[in-house]
Amino acid sequence: MSSFSDALHAALPGLEKIRDGLGPYPTASHAALMRLRSLRPTVAETPPAPRPVPAVQAPGPAAATVSLESDSWTLDSLREAALACVKCPHLVKSRTQVVFGVGNPNADLMFVGEAPGADEDAEGEPFVGKAGQLLTKIIGAMGFSRDQIYIGNVLKCRPDMPAGSMGNRKPRPEEMKTCLPWLEKQIALIKPKVLVALGATAVEGLLGNTEPVGKLRGRFLDFQGIPVMTTYHPAYLLRNQSISEKRKVWEDMLKVLERLDLPISEKQRNFFTKSDS
Repeated sequence: MSSFSDALHAALPGLEKIRDGLGPYPTASHAALMRLRSLRPTVAETPPAPRPVPAVQAPGPAAATVSLESDSWTLDSLREAALACVKCPHLVKSRTQVVFGVGNPNADLMFVGEAPGADEDAEGEPFVGKAGQLLTKIIGAMGFSRDQIYIGNVLKCRPDMPAGSMGNRKPRPEEMKTCLPWLEKQIALIKPKVLVALGATAVEGLLGNTEPVGKLRGRFLDFQGIPVMTTYHPAYLLRNQSISEKRKVWEDMLKVLERLDLPISEKQRNFFTKSDS
């Protein structure tokens, strides 16, 4: 290393002249530089570090942050945004499709369920299974068709099930909380005069109320100034076929018709009474 230092010292005058722009390369210094180059310590060259590749963000809340505060939303644009939602990675992985909602975008009456089941996940429309078919009959008995009202769910994706499991599970509170803004915006755009919450889970997701449906049904609650009638989920009526339970649901629907200022026939009033059975 001492020979390298000596050569470097001998080359300095020439290097300084080049640095200061004082004339042509001096001959004496050239020899010194050649000596310096031959004595340069061998150092292994370090390859340049690879350029970092931007990480692909996994599906999660930050990957699908959508502001719903704007007044520029329409129901169609809201649907498109909801169909691309990836806020719940486990539901994104298991779902077939997002079940947004269906019906009249200017409906006076809106039904709200808890979440899609297997049939709804397959078809992309809420309440199309056996419970949905019963709901359609109830809607028809009220004097409506499905395309005259609006039907949606608190959760837009079917809750995932353990591998090999059958049936449907109840949405978790955190799942409903994450998905609730979509429903809130739907309601704000549709502006229904009355909401019907179908079952305890729908009431919990929509209003945060965890009381049993038996204590809540038959009276109106409030969601941002809109009256909410709580009633049993149609699936409950499929499990419990008693006339008395069917009559309770029908009494709730009669109150909805009255709140909408719609006429009620004598036949409608007598559905599921002893004389009707």
